[in-house]
Amino acid sequence: MTRSRGIADQRITRRRALRTGAAAALFAAVKSGFPAGAFAEGVGPETKAAKLGFIALTDAAPLFVAKEKGFFAKYGMPDVAVEKQASWGTTRDNLVLGSQGNGIDGAHILTPMPYLMTAGLVTQNNVPTPVQILARLDLNCQGISVANEYADLKIGLDAGPLKAALNKKKAAGKSVKAAMTFPGGTHDLWIRYWMAAAGIDPDKDIETIVVPPPQMVANMKVGTMDCLCVGEPWNEQLIHQQAGYSALTTGEIWKDHPEKVLGMRAEWVEKNPRAAKALLMAVLEALQWCDKNENKDELAAISAKRQWMNVPVADIDERIKGNFNYGNGRVEKNSPLLMKFWRDYASYPFQSHDLWFLTENIRWGKIPQNTDTKALIAKVNREDLWREAARELNVPASDMPASTSRGKETFFDGKIFDPENPHLYLKSLSIKRIDA
Repeated sequence: MTRSRGIADQRITRRRALRTGAAAALFAAVKSGFPAGAFAEGVGPETKAAKLGFIALTDAAPLFVAKEKGFFAKYGMPDVAVEKQASWGTTRDNLVLGSQGNGIDGAHILTPMPYLMTAGLVTQNNVPTPVQILARLDLNCQGISVANEYADLKIGLDAGPLKAALNKKKAAGKSVKAAMTFPGGTHDLWIRYWMAAAGIDPDKDIETIVVPPPQMVANMKVGTMDCLCVGEPWNEQLIHQQAGYSALTTGEIWKDHPEKVLGMRAEWVEKNPRAAKALLMAVLEALQWCDKNENKDELAAISAKRQWMNVPVADIDERIKGNFNYGNGRVEKNSPLLMKFWRDYASYPFQSHDLWFLTENIRWGKIPQNTDTKALIAKVNREDLWREAARELNVPASDMPASTSRGKETFFDGKIFDPENPHLYLKSLSIKRIDA
């Protein structure tokens, strides 16, 4: 009896050990899927779903990666949909509708657009739609391209030679046009800055038109515009299709300049704070993945897919690594002005950068000069959520900026933007629509 009881006890002990081991393994699996701190005391996101819009541009890649690599699911949001938009105007309209109105909850979007929408400056009947910025998606790597009509001029950072050519063309009775992607958006501001620095008034010396990014190459082919500003891969594709050449990449105008953001309807963020944090954590992890050199080939392959950008991998893979063939004889290898997703605080939404975008829109009369920029930034910029999500991800302190300002910024023409004194910056600019 004693021996039988001993054997039985051993069996019970083994069963308990197996059960305990299985429980431990299950706990470990859950923990790996839902990192510590992501959901306090077992409370998950309020919703598993969100609809995010994107334009077919390389800097939307973090959303493609977060979806394909399962990062949204990892943080408890497996039902996030990433939906292609036809234009920035469509993105705006769908954000106004929200997913409840068959629109979208958030988007890969031009940095100034959440501000323009929150202020009701670009929405129907000027009705504000508050949109918040949760993270920056990239720095650098937009492009200004020029038609082959000006190939012999080899136009670059100095737009001066283009000015004389445009004047000659206008004197012959022909129209001259510069294309960008949305009034008051980043591409509008880059091409305006570039032209104005050379004495070309973008409102008087040339007609500025809006063309959606994926339609830029086709429009350049048929002679719709003389120059354009757009994100990648369209500048590279323009060269591959022999429709024009790159004058510059925008990092040459302003090194490590901010570009797109993850924007979310403020109403959605307020209703779903835990889901907003989960979504942000997924995007931050995707940004880290995108920035690793060893992932660039796969990043290009993912982005080129039909459901995302639907372009040849060759239109993406070189510029994303910092290798620029400008199509005019100029070649740059391993440029420090490549698209950055994480390094150098790329994903942190500096308030000082948002102030520059507001200041430039004031410069061109697109935002009232008396706008309370500080109050508007407080409504839109959610760097506090970025920091909270980054802490939950155990982002090292060295990757988290100490200040909401990156300080003074210097542009290629020597102009300096001091976020402590934006009026002084405005005063230094010769071409503008305001008295400053």
